[in-house]
Amino acid sequence: MDEVKVVVAHSERATLRVGDVFLKVDADQTRIDVEVEAMALVPVPTPEVLWRKPPVLAIAAVPGTPLGRLGEPSTAPPAAWAAAGAAIRKLHDAPLPPWRGRGGRGIDELAADLDGECEWLVTNRVLPADLVTRNRQVAEAAFRPWTPAFTHGDLQIAHVFVDGDEVTGIIDWSEAGQGDALYDLATFTLGHEEHLDDVVAGYGTDVDLDVIRAWWSLRSLLVVRWLVEHGFDPFAPGCEVDVLRSRL
Repeated sequence: MDEVKVVVAHSERATLRVGDVFLKVDADQTRIDVEVEAMALVPVPTPEVLWRKPPVLAIAAVPGTPLGRLGEPSTAPPAAWAAAGAAIRKLHDAPLPPWRGRGGRGIDELAADLDGECEWLVTNRVLPADLVTRNRQVAEAAFRPWTPAFTHGDLQIAHVFVDGDEVTGIIDWSEAGQGDALYDLATFTLGHEEHLDDVVAGYGTDVDLDVIRAWWSLRSLLVVRWLVEHGFDPFAPGCEVDVLRSRL
């Protein structure tokens, strides 16, 4: 039989690969519901749903390879990044789903979360106070009115697959829903600032680069504690802490 490979696993969910099938195990059925419904609605390539038996969702592997990974240089050509930008724009222009996604949190909710995380980072001496304070200031630019778009909600570059300069699939839709389009663009380019111009060129419309940079700081500050507590390393080269340091 095919080897079973653990793709990711922590206390909330796990993803296994068996041959060309991915098995996603999630105790929160709402996330699985969102993933299945979002993939049925979006106008971009997504994995085929093979079967579902709670708490397991089985989906087919998509062709191509991930555009890159956080903390590693991407070998994809500029045209691939531009194609990804065009696919993201197509998603953002799609009719809105009826639910709010991860990228759709309100300003008050985000500000409260950010204050709590910044306090934890400084109090526990996880990061220097000046680094936290500076990025907290940069993050303020993300707190502004925005027009809801259909957002992916966790658009890491590892979730976008390409073959040459063609996007062949976008995976992991459990955080999808109405949200801030620039949150998606910032998540996608986090740690790969050198490719931002290519992505924006493919996206095809003016975007506020200061807001994208603000989301880099905001997202990084918000996730450091979660990453540490779930066995990931935000201090690895090119990852979230380096993103924060680049704002100094």
